Amino acid sequence: MHYAGWNVSADTSIASFRQPGGAAMQIEFPDHRPMFNYEELTIEFAVVVNGRPIDCAVSAEALESHFHAHSARADDLLHAFEHGRSRIHALTREYLAMGLPGPVLLRSGHFRWAQSQSARR
Repeated sequence: MHYAGWNVSADTSIASFRQPGGAAMQIEFPDHRPMFNYEELTIEFAVVVNGRPIDCAVSAEALESHFHAHSARADDLLHAFEHGRSRIHALTREYLAMGLPGPVLLRSGHFRWAQSQSARR
């Protein structure tokens, strides 16, 4: 891997909004194919924040637990990623919008947190 109150629609590829300090932030998900990282057991995907690439990934555990990947094999994880892409992108946007620096590695606990937050709304 090369580490380099918002309401944002989960199905858009570009989101633009303001951080708490007022600075505009644009998050874009380029149309690049996600990649399997066999050493880390993650699916890596591209994100561009204000023109700067940020490497992002989602763990095999998260894909198995929350997106029904049948195993940690590349094809199963990639299939689960494709079916969960909008939720994965939405959580990535939320993480980046908090002002946390990249890279982003989404784990199962991040998705549990997001589910608990949406249940409270």
